[in-house]
Amino acid sequence: MEGVSAVPVPQPRARTADSASGAAPDSAGGRRSLASGLLLGAAGATVVLLASGQTWAEGDAATGGGALPLTVDGQDVTGVPAALAVVGLAALVAVFAVRGVGRRIVAALLALSGLGATVSAWAGASDSTALDEEAARTTGDAAATIHAVGHTAWPYVTAAGGLLILLAGLLALRYGSRWPAMSGKYERDGTPRPGKAPRTAPDPDRPEDLWKALDRGEDPTREA
Repeated sequence: MEGVSAVPVPQPRARTADSASGAAPDSAGGRRSLASGLLLGAAGATVVLLASGQTWAEGDAATGGGALPLTVDGQDVTGVPAALAVVGLAALVAVFAVRGVGRRIVAALLALSGLGATVSAWAGASDSTALDEEAARTTGDAAATIHAVGHTAWPYVTAAGGLLILLAGLLALRYGSRWPAMSGKYERDGTPRPGKAPRTAPDPDRPEDLWKALDRGEDPTREA
């Protein structure tokens, strides 16, 4: 009996370098950084928007009848943190719509939005200009003075929210290349899109097919 030649057994394909390395878009590290970036960015923007609407400073305006208590919120002191929080939210969404250099630019915008919100909130923590303007508007006296000025902790909470946005931007800069982009079905790649199956000619032996063809405005006598 002649020997039977051995049939080569197919071996499992080795993992590619991309899938084995941490640079794979769907790697565990990429998923963790993506989740962290989304959470930090969304939470930071929410904190900034909410905290900037709270009372930042309070005091008493001297009037002829005594002292008039006044308060101003973060929007009265500075509208920069809230505006940058909105920009940060837009950049957080846009980072998934672009790739390559565009993604790095958007990630940098996200980080700068957080940095700007933090700095402006911190600067407004001890600002009494808004109280002076409120006193002048309320009393009708441009020279009205404020006594017993006090500042709340809300500016620092706003600054903390800006730091969260900044961290989200830094994560996008560092790991954004591993994050997924929008689905390719929205892109024009030149590949044909699946369409409707061509209609077959109606069967003359099936009257219902003829009526359906007439309803569609087709000539049932025309051959396919």
